[in-house]
Amino acid sequence: MSRVVFLLEEYSMKVLLDGMLPRLLPDLPFLCVPHEGKHDLEKSVPRKLRAWREPGARFVVIRDNDGSDCLALKEKLAKLCRKGRDDNVLVRIACQELEAWYIGEPDALADAYGDEALRDIGRKARFRDADTVQQPSAAVERLVPEFQKVSGARRMARFLSKERNRSTSFQVLLAGIDRLHAGMKD
Repeated sequence: MSRVVFLLEEYSMKVLLDGMLPRLLPDLPFLCVPHEGKHDLEKSVPRKLRAWREPGARFVVIRDNDGSDCLALKEKLAKLCRKGRDDNVLVRIACQELEAWYIGEPDALADAYGDEALRDIGRKARFRDADTVQQPSAAVERLVPEFQKVSGARRMARFLSKERNRSTSFQVLLAGIDRLHAGMKD
């Protein structure tokens, strides 16, 4: 059976997807391959795609935007993917960082950290559009002083949802995975 292979910028993305995808897409076969930052990911993508020998595998490359031009970054990554393989590769950008997905669902953040006050952050102007928050990881650290990237990803994986999350980049990621998954069933 073929599976979706996620090529990820960092380990916390792996922890989040490993915990979240079995809950949101229980019959999705997948493997997460984390990298040691954006440069490692970009260097590795063409090589991994060329060398991968699993028939029918689909790939999703995920990287933080980190203040870059989203469309230019996506095109750069797509070009790297074409050097390795022409088909079955989906490129997705977390705008601005993975933690924006957490800000996009205040109820999940409140449930993960047991802090009812976090439910109200969506009413604040600076958090209404989670994907435009500059340095969302720093914002989450200010909101939740005990927050750490990996343990935070583990906690948030239990609560993030398709239905309530207001992060556009999170929704685009899930829609893309849904399309890949549906194509695997055909």
